[in-house]
Amino acid sequence: MSDEKATRMKRATSVRIRLLMIALLPTLVVMPLFFMVTAVNWSSRFDNLLIAKVNGELTIAHQYLSSLLKSSDLQVRAFADSAAFLEHVASQDTAAMLKLLQNRRAVLGLDFLYYLPSDGSATSSPPLVDSDDLEKWPVVQQALAGQGSTQIDIFEQKDLFSVSMTLAERARIKLVPTEAAVLTDRTEETRGMVIHTATPIPGGKGILVGGLLLNRNLEFIDTINDLVYPIASLTEGSQGTATLFLDDVRVSTNVRLFQDERALGTRVSAVVRQAVLEQGDVWLDRAFVVNDWYISAYEPIVDSFGNRVGMLYVGFLDQPFQDAKSSTLFTFAIAFAVIVLISVPIFLRWARQIFNPLERMLRTISRVEEGDLGARTGVHYSQDEIGRVAAQMDELLEQIQERDRELNSRVAERTQDLKKANQRLEATTKQLVVSEKLAAVGEIAAGIAHEINNPIQVIQGNLDVIRAELGEDINQVRTELRLIDEQVHSIFLIVNKLLQFTRPDEYADSLENHRPANVMTDTIPLVQHLLNNAKIDLKLDLLSTNQIAINRTELQQILINLIVNAIHAMPDGGRLTLSVQDGPRNGNGGMIIAVSDSGTGMMPNVLARIFDPFYTTKQGEGTGLGLSITRKLVELFSGEIIADSTPGQGTRFEVWFPIIGVDEDVAETRKK
Repeated sequence: MSDEKATRMKRATSVRIRLLMIALLPTLVVMPLFFMVTAVNWSSRFDNLLIAKVNGELTIAHQYLSSLLKSSDLQVRAFADSAAFLEHVASQDTAAMLKLLQNRRAVLGLDFLYYLPSDGSATSSPPLVDSDDLEKWPVVQQALAGQGSTQIDIFEQKDLFSVSMTLAERARIKLVPTEAAVLTDRTEETRGMVIHTATPIPGGKGILVGGLLLNRNLEFIDTINDLVYPIASLTEGSQGTATLFLDDVRVSTNVRLFQDERALGTRVSAVVRQAVLEQGDVWLDRAFVVNDWYISAYEPIVDSFGNRVGMLYVGFLDQPFQDAKSSTLFTFAIAFAVIVLISVPIFLRWARQIFNPLERMLRTISRVEEGDLGARTGVHYSQDEIGRVAAQMDELLEQIQERDRELNSRVAERTQDLKKANQRLEATTKQLVVSEKLAAVGEIAAGIAHEINNPIQVIQGNLDVIRAELGEDINQVRTELRLIDEQVHSIFLIVNKLLQFTRPDEYADSLENHRPANVMTDTIPLVQHLLNNAKIDLKLDLLSTNQIAINRTELQQILINLIVNAIHAMPDGGRLTLSVQDGPRNGNGGMIIAVSDSGTGMMPNVLARIFDPFYTTKQGEGTGLGLSITRKLVELFSGEIIADSTPGQGTRFEVWFPIIGVDEDVAETRKK
């Protein structure tokens, strides 16, 4: 009893735990998971917004650089088309041309401007030191061909020297060791990134070429920064930056090394260099810039030769945005914790209002189990479901108590019914005794079969002696000896099959694949004497050679039961038809074994009971178990058996088994 109480207490505890889990699961599990998923999703969207923002800022910077190139092209072209310039070209006054170029270069804000006639030396401001390699630039070549253009070009140190020593000195930038950059042996950058413009002069009188050096061009980079990051465009504490790279070196930037020192000569990180300069991709992601992490955007710059020679960069400090994101998530977490602290006590109170009545109902059930049918829950909540369940439970207990009284009155009636059932059981026992007698007959038949085997062995041995004694004279009686051998072998087969049938447990083979047609042929000798005595005409229709998975002996038992019943139904003779043919059923491949007789047939009421155990129409001769056992054997191997009978015309039994496949040789023959 103590174990039962412990079990009930355990159940009550289990109910309480489950109810608490139901009450607290949304708050302590579902909501935290929802919060985490939301936080991760919001954080991802926040980062994507930052990337989208910096991508838009890179677009603005790119458009400004493009407009600067276009403006340079328009200004140089307008000067080349001006009347004043064309008058100086026509006058061929070199001094006046030089003065005009100097004035116009200052107005246009160019670092160099020179006039290259079709058949003469260049006139330049500042004066060119060396004008031998001017035509190597694609923009110059296009202008000489009559097509003006503006491109970014990289001037080597000697190219800058040929224009101006001052320009070459301005382009020189010492390299600063930079964290995360590719290792290099260089100590300075001496090349210059130039906006290179060339336009043809009307009348084919030469070309006008101008250039603007972007190295240390702080006005250019600060203008980009002001366009991209106006005041109050970033969160408090963040800082917008813009940079122009020559290769991977910052040649113009507003990124600071210290408070007032720009990070000229520092280099881009190796991972950005790989993606932008070597692969030609646009970088939109966080990147390490000089000494901190920035939300960054880089795009490659291509010169007039089609080579990637630098990068344009914009970005803003990442940490303030990360701090703002962390602060927002922390605020949400605090708000969630407050909600949990407030809601959990309320949920627990509601849960107790549920499991307290349930525990009272459980205790009531325990008292009823102990025999107290008068126990009641005592829960009365007319407005909720639990109260209605408790009321229904009390009503059911009232009904159970009333039915218990009625049950006692019915016990006597049931006792009388049991006595009658016992009488029927005794009758069934008598039938089982008959079955045991049949088993004894089987044992006797088996003994007789063993006794027949002994003379067969003697006959076979003497035949061997006769063959040995006759020697060469054996040819005179060879036919007679062969006939004796065949008949002895036939006797051996009949005896062996009789043993298999009477001793199935001793001779039964395992579940194997058999052709019912072959088993049918082997079974006929076992009943041949009955066929002969009753003068029955046997017809075989063995069309199917498919196989089924069955115990051979039990299949033989099924066939013998059906054949013997058919013979008994034709006491005055008749025709017995045995057939094996393919017959699918319910979409499954199978075969039908049919046993048909032309006997007396059966009435419908008899046909309906032929498979019932111990039911027989052979009063004093049968046990009524043959067809019952046959049906059980058929169903044991996933088969079906049906019977159809017409009084005065005969009976047909059909046994259906699922096939396992068609013999390969037979299948090939059918194809041919």
